[in-house]
Amino acid sequence: MSQIRIRSKIWLEVDGQPFLGDGRYRLLSAVQRNGSINAAAKDLGISYRKAWSRLQAMEESSPFPLLERRVGGKNGGASQLTPEILDLMERFKTLRIQVNDEADRCFTACFPEGANRC
Repeated sequence: MSQIRIRSKIWLEVDGQPFLGDGRYRLLSAVQRNGSINAAAKDLGISYRKAWSRLQAMEESSPFPLLERRVGGKNGGASQLTPEILDLMERFKTLRIQVNDEADRCFTACFPEGANRC
């Protein structure tokens, strides 16, 4: 039997332009986890150019720096997230959880008989 479920998607905007959503959150997390944009792109299965372009778009509208970079050389380059973006990501994660919990609560209230019986 088919089941109806609720889904929601949220993102943050700066001056009406998308700033942080699920895709960019995953990219930033991959940069933090891997230590470089190149490694993050490989981890996510996207091109370096696409990853760099997304990060550049974010940096252009960001009210604070996103990345601390070390230019490549003998040991290669590295990137890490700034404390400001790490804090914003943590609060965004909490917001997503709260929004999804509230959406689930509203769905249950609107469909008390259960989503399987629509």
